[in-house]
Amino acid sequence: MFDLKAHLKTLSETHAPSGHEAPIREVLRFEWADVVDTMETDKLGSLIGIKRATHPTDPPRKIMLAAHMDEIGLMVREIRDGFIFVHSISGIDNRLMPAQPVMVHGRRSLPGLVATVPPHLLAGGANRYLTMDELIVDVGLPAAEVETLVRVGDLITPDVPLIELQGSRVAGKAMDDRACVAAVTACLHELQGLHHSWDVYAVATVQEETGLIGATTAAYFIKPDIAIALDVGFAPQPGVDADTTREMNAGPALGVGANFHPGLLDKIRETAKRTEIKMQEEIIPAASGTDAWSIQVALQGIPTALFSLPIRNMHSPVETIDLRDISRTGRLLAQFIADLDADFLSAIAWSEAKAQD
Repeated sequence: MFDLKAHLKTLSETHAPSGHEAPIREVLRFEWADVVDTMETDKLGSLIGIKRATHPTDPPRKIMLAAHMDEIGLMVREIRDGFIFVHSISGIDNRLMPAQPVMVHGRRSLPGLVATVPPHLLAGGANRYLTMDELIVDVGLPAAEVETLVRVGDLITPDVPLIELQGSRVAGKAMDDRACVAAVTACLHELQGLHHSWDVYAVATVQEETGLIGATTAAYFIKPDIAIALDVGFAPQPGVDADTTREMNAGPALGVGANFHPGLLDKIRETAKRTEIKMQEEIIPAASGTDAWSIQVALQGIPTALFSLPIRNMHSPVETIDLRDISRTGRLLAQFIADLDADFLSAIAWSEAKAQD
């Protein structure tokens, strides 16, 4: 039986920042081996698991499910007296990094801690946020050994275990977007017991955090008929505007706006209602800033939807999510795929008559 929490723990604790996704790609290659028919890797490194239709249409139809597998991280910019100075490579929040455990990926992996000048000696006083230039990583080794083991350009990632909170909530690093990758895995497991007419292309994309890059190349590689991207959104927490949040344990948030095909949204709503799976909606007036945007405008245009999973503490080492939202998302995706028939593309095709209605 598929153990969602154990799967998410494996994904979250794997180190693989943007542009260096090989470790998480190999984890997923193993995790997906029994639930897809074949796997491919595009030239940028996105992993594509293909589950063929049980009752294929003529011609065959393809749905792309896209969740990014990269994570935020740091890069070594200077080594001085055995201390490591850093750059952000993809969205690290410097406010939260002091005292965090990290892993330095040098000639061998080195556990370290993020430190800075003691507050008594901090220029400008202690009551301010530290800049990235003021952060240092201490691996506890003599300067000469650090110089041997670590090079400028080496990667550094947060090094925290998955934390089990109360109820069904967990926290850890890289929930953005490994929680959504876990939802895709849950969908693939759910599909093992369902009949479906469309081929499913499950994609763990690369380099989303550095510009939605992997989804772009994967969309051109696959040429899907429709696509659903999965990412995270803001859950309620102090200091976050309620209009921008969606509730935890209320299911995925379906994006509504110019980035998303209205016919596709209607079909998803219909499936959610029929199956009584919780789902909410999120108004996104313009480009969503997710893989959905790059997929929608690929090729001649691809009808695209977006599911967002609500999390707290985004872009931190303690991103918090409800496992029930991941599970619901996987089930809803699988049921939606099972509902697709040969005529679906015709049903959502643009026409002048529809435009005038």
